[in-house]
Amino acid sequence: MATEKAFLEIEGGERVPCLYNPSQVALARSNLWNGDARPGRGVPRLTYGGALPGVMAVQLFFDTTHDGTAVTRHTGKVVALMDVDAALPGTDETTGNARPPYVTLHWGDLHSFKAVITQLDLVFTYFSTTGTPLRATMDLVLRQYEPSHAFGPQNPTSGTPRPHRVHRVQAGETLDRIAARYYGDATRWRALAGANGIEDPLDLR
Repeated sequence: MATEKAFLEIEGGERVPCLYNPSQVALARSNLWNGDARPGRGVPRLTYGGALPGVMAVQLFFDTTHDGTAVTRHTGKVVALMDVDAALPGTDETTGNARPPYVTLHWGDLHSFKAVITQLDLVFTYFSTTGTPLRATMDLVLRQYEPSHAFGPQNPTSGTPRPHRVHRVQAGETLDRIAARYYGDATRWRALAGANGIEDPLDLR
């Protein structure tokens, strides 16, 4: 079980943290093979028809019984990811060219392919005496958005997401503080050092 918290990264960089890590992540891939049956013939030879997008299934668990606040303030952020976002690049409402954002699941060293949520099943399982939902499970089905090498054979650094954020170092900052800010884990300063070719973590430019 990973000690780091899983989170969904939304297109554009915003993060939606998972209150609890999932117990499992299921992945399915399929290829299309075609074979035309003909009268009086035996089993046809198949021809490759192409790859289909991968499908990932994950169940998330939400629980706010410790503070009594509505669990919907967390589940609602995920539900909203199925709505069209007019701020995304390429959106043209006059032609109907609009879509929800893609997301990427991150959990420790696991980084999924970019995917769109195709199905969401939310069940509230526990309520306060006043009817406030306090506990919920959410089943997500995510469909691969574009070609990716996620979940394939990787070297120790190939699973890292493509860089998409730039940080300008300020006076007095250290790598561990920067790692704590962006990863929530100060011990990951070595990943920053390696990715940026920094030999001396105490001598930042």
